[in-house]
Amino acid sequence: MTELKQVLTHWISFLDADLILPIIKALLLLVAGYFGGRFVSASIVQIIKSKTNAHTQLIVKQGIFYFIFVLLTISALRQLGFDLSVLLGAAGILTVAVGFASQTSASNLISGLFLMVERPFSVSDVIRVGTTTGEVISIDLLSVKLRTFDNLFVRIPNETMIKTEVTTLTKYPIRRIDLQLGVAYKEDLEKVKEILMAIAEKNPMSLEEPVPLFILQNFGTSSIDFQFSIWTQRENIIKLKNAILTEIKKVFDEQGIEIPFPHLSLYTGSVTEPLPITVVESNNASEPVENHEDSKK
Repeated sequence: MTELKQVLTHWISFLDADLILPIIKALLLLVAGYFGGRFVSASIVQIIKSKTNAHTQLIVKQGIFYFIFVLLTISALRQLGFDLSVLLGAAGILTVAVGFASQTSASNLISGLFLMVERPFSVSDVIRVGTTTGEVISIDLLSVKLRTFDNLFVRIPNETMIKTEVTTLTKYPIRRIDLQLGVAYKEDLEKVKEILMAIAEKNPMSLEEPVPLFILQNFGTSSIDFQFSIWTQRENIIKLKNAILTEIKKVFDEQGIEIPFPHLSLYTGSVTEPLPITVVESNNASEPVENHEDSKK
């Protein structure tokens, strides 16, 4: 124990109090900047929480934290005796070099600023970017983070968000469901329309205003094709679509309305006479079934 005290005393004697105090002050300033920035930013967000959305809260929280942390970091450097004018000059040169070396990151950074100002979507919105659909969980300076419906984490660079078409699925409170349907040519379209309108009217999730739409589209190869569109609250889209399709199949079966499937007819060259095919039973199971026309030859 005595030897340990002697070693500590020996090393402490080499340390100058003028050197130790600035280091301690700098460390305290850095710790205060980090934890103080987090505390102050979180407190301000709690104050404005009831008056702002999640997107604004995220920007305010990040902005206040980085502002406080940078200020106290500069103060810590001053405590250590750094000449900030020299540092700023070096930082300028370094910024130019890094800018040329990382043009993609700079583009993402600028695109992120545009996204924060334009605000085409907010945190907790559901968006579709290309073939990816998910909930926005974070909007950062370099990228946007999504959580897909099958619980995957997707990071999309901000530059891609600016250049690609982005659809915000939760921007408005109501959405329209477009059902692509078809009935046989023998069916009465007015009757089909009345049945569909009655089905939509009975469903409590279907909105009365805007009214459902019945749009005749074209005469298909096997059916008369039309679109039946219903409006609903955006949170009821999947439930209503499943319920309406199930009810349409049930009622069509009850009313004898045919939902056709593609048919294929073969012709021998005549417009009116199809290719005659007769199946001939064979006494021997190993013998192939022959075409009746070929068996006459």
